[in-house]
Amino acid sequence: MGTIYDLAKKTGFSITTVSKALNNYKDVSDKTRAKILQAAAEMDYLPNAHAQSLSTKKSWAIGVMFSEANEVGMKHPFFNGIIESFRHATEEQGYDLIFASRNLRNRDMSYLEHFKHRAVDGIVVICSDRMDEQVQELMQSDIPIVVVDMDSANCSVVYSDNIEGARLAVNYLHDLGHVRIAHIAGDQTIDAGAARVKGYELAMEAIGLPIEPGYLVNAGFFSVGEGKQAMEKLLDLESRPTAVFVAGDQMAIGAIEAIHERGLRVPEDISVIGYDDIEMVQYITPKLTTIRQDTDEIGEAAAELLIEQMTAKERRTERRVIPVKLMERASCAPLQVKN
Repeated sequence: MGTIYDLAKKTGFSITTVSKALNNYKDVSDKTRAKILQAAAEMDYLPNAHAQSLSTKKSWAIGVMFSEANEVGMKHPFFNGIIESFRHATEEQGYDLIFASRNLRNRDMSYLEHFKHRAVDGIVVICSDRMDEQVQELMQSDIPIVVVDMDSANCSVVYSDNIEGARLAVNYLHDLGHVRIAHIAGDQTIDAGAARVKGYELAMEAIGLPIEPGYLVNAGFFSVGEGKQAMEKLLDLESRPTAVFVAGDQMAIGAIEAIHERGLRVPEDISVIGYDDIEMVQYITPKLTTIRQDTDEIGEAAAELLIEQMTAKERRTERRVIPVKLMERASCAPLQVKN
């Protein structure tokens, strides 16, 4: 039994055309489809997933796709936690996960074509890049789908309450007496980054605090290095902030490093609050106060929504917004009034 790549080589057609022919796409001519199916029969070509689905109408497979501009994927503890929770919840129901490789693009096959070729019953997309054309193609397909960490009216979605999380952070700092509160933001082309900026702005407005010039700094894609660079910009201001809300824990770690390198102390000179509650922030000095995203609940909600669709064999549009929680540790303190 050959592979789809062997079949493409034998027929002289591209992998995309072969995949479309096998999956009955309407934009493949009858003549081309017949030639490909004849070659498939000669090669005894029939993927296991297709063989199973012919008898059960179900492959018991779920496609998993990551779409991020910074390509961090499961190396980031937040996404790692979500996919582990999702995996556990779906495996309990008998499903296997199939991860899409970025190498597909080099093989002239889209993610949608790949997942159709593998006959998956549903797809989960862990997404921060809403501009990804492949994500849009998946969202517009007829396959049951859940998108995590992005809002959309076109499909079922699961994400944290980022606006409320930002409000919790700002109000907590204000309750400690801080009025010069800055925000180190994530990229605002990403839903989470934009929502946390909006939450910061709304919270500052609600308590009557102006956002000082230079106090809102875009730190890009949530990395330690970018957080450090953003904090250095805040430290260079003539009127530097006494407290900083940082849109991601890894950026907050970089911000604390920048503060220490200037000979300042956290939280005595500057309070820092992060976002995510990744495991390592409990072991840095000082331990980081942060807004906790519940990766277990996010993964379980995504699994529940997708399994409901796969069982009903229909796409649904439902939104699950997962609550967040303030985790108080040692990186924030009451404002020290200097004489």
